[in-house]
Amino acid sequence: MSERSFVSSETRNRIRRTIEPIGAAMGRAGISPNALTVGGFVGVSVAALAAALQWWLAAGVLLLAFGIFDLFDGAVARATGTASRFGAFLDSTLDRTGENLLLAGVAIGCAGAGYLVGAGVAALALAFASVVTYARARAEAVGLKGEVGISPRPERLVLESAGLILTGLLGGLSGRDAVAWPEQWMATSDGSWALFVSLAIVAVTSAITVVQRIVYVREQSLEQQEP
Repeated sequence: MSERSFVSSETRNRIRRTIEPIGAAMGRAGISPNALTVGGFVGVSVAALAAALQWWLAAGVLLLAFGIFDLFDGAVARATGTASRFGAFLDSTLDRTGENLLLAGVAIGCAGAGYLVGAGVAALALAFASVVTYARARAEAVGLKGEVGISPRPERLVLESAGLILTGLLGGLSGRDAVAWPEQWMATSDGSWALFVSLAIVAVTSAITVVQRIVYVREQSLEQQEP
């Protein structure tokens, strides 16, 4: 099974090479990878609060800015030789908690604006995105690989940020279209369609990723059973 997501492994490697010098500079400045992990979590949590308060543009900008911290904590750890099992555990735990809080904040904000469809699709995105991470963790717990699929966390964060920023730029949610069909959303002057589209993509691609990981783990399991 292909392990590629929306972003190719070649592009990921180029990004990693680009940020390595920055990570090294941060390490020389005395910034620890765990501090970056915690700082990123705090920033994403503030973005979740902004979404719950319907400050959509602020939520999107904060999510994008602090989501980038997830790139640098690993770079600092590699540059300073301080990678550890606890650091990996802390990073994974806070990443998952932060995204859950963000999507919960979006659902609360949508409900407060009377946009029930948005609240529902945010809940679906939260559910499926949570299982994406859980599937990988369970695979690794039984000695198998689980890092496959089209929608890992970085791609989801970009989609979520884009939807929030567009929603804010388009005037937020009016609440008029809580149960409207898509063609009616596109005709409105608010950002309900942008938020719906981004969250729907996150939900659908996360569900596909869960299936991909289940199939991949099953393939590995069957290979190990062969004589």
